[in-house]
Amino acid sequence: MKVKIQRERLLKPLGYVANVVEKRQTLPILGNVYLKLAGGSLTVIGTDLETEVMSRIDQVTGEDGECTVTARKFYDICRTLPDDAELELASAEGKTTIKSGRSRFTLQSLSAVEFPRVDVTQWDSSIELAQSALRGLLERTAFAMAQQDVRYYLNGLLLEAEGDRITAVATDGHRLAKTEAKLAKPVAAKQQVIVPRKAIMELIRFLGEGGEGTTVEINPNHIRIQTGAVVFTSKLIDGRFPDYGKVIPASLDTHIKVVRTDFHEILARTAILTNEKFRGVRIALSDGKMTVSAHNPDQEEATDEMPVDYSGEALEIGFNVSYLMDALKALESDEVDFGVQDPNSSCTLITPGDPKTLYLVMPMRL
Repeated sequence: MKVKIQRERLLKPLGYVANVVEKRQTLPILGNVYLKLAGGSLTVIGTDLETEVMSRIDQVTGEDGECTVTARKFYDICRTLPDDAELELASAEGKTTIKSGRSRFTLQSLSAVEFPRVDVTQWDSSIELAQSALRGLLERTAFAMAQQDVRYYLNGLLLEAEGDRITAVATDGHRLAKTEAKLAKPVAAKQQVIVPRKAIMELIRFLGEGGEGTTVEINPNHIRIQTGAVVFTSKLIDGRFPDYGKVIPASLDTHIKVVRTDFHEILARTAILTNEKFRGVRIALSDGKMTVSAHNPDQEEATDEMPVDYSGEALEIGFNVSYLMDALKALESDEVDFGVQDPNSSCTLITPGDPKTLYLVMPMRL
């Protein structure tokens, strides 16, 4: 196989593909990317057996063939070459040579025949929506996913399509993030899948912010997202996601309108002196003000306050400050509706008048 291509055309697609490849692999072939030139189209594929990213570059000159090369080294070579560099890649007898100007590199190459694929031929349903809409769904909820939780179904993000709406939900058992978007076409039947954490983070990396269409295909075990020249395939988490509707309160007694940036800043200042392990702060509401306080095992204390429109009975609730700050960063509005009930009930954070995006944080004992 021989390929001649401009660095700028190869770098971004190669970056998408190489990032899915794990640094430590049980099989040497999984540390490589697969390259195939056929009919002027260069296909680049990376996989970890759970997730696969395939990118296609058209109008590439060379001799048809296929090979595999070490993903990280190949990407680093391309990344460090000059912006206007042209690469000449040739593969033969277990070696792949890369030439560009005066630079020359020789990499080991494993047999392309051994390269594993996440091969799926049957898809049960298809969903269409804008790239920006899908990226927004993921960005506004991904931070609430669990990490290495024994409840494996929490180590991912729920995508639920029904009618002309798609809903994304993530929870780690202590907080919950939920948002929704409109589909380009209504779905015939309700679809519900749990996408693994790694797949979600990779999708956020390459999904664009434009209004170009994205096709999401689903079957009981896999999800495939196709956008432009990139095709992303991932295995799904086989489990039952909790009934999130049951934990979202139907109504809360107290709703306080706060300026999002002011609320975030007061939490950030107080968080400096929280217990590093539990990150707890106490929020106290009294006539016309909100007081945020924290202390740590070193007997250090922080107290800050801000004026709010509140006139009810005095109320104190403890929260993990990081959970509140993550939710505030994910909201985009200038003002936030902060809903509370009592010291034993979860709080909610939403944009006033726009309940489609909701964050729920459970209280903690301090």
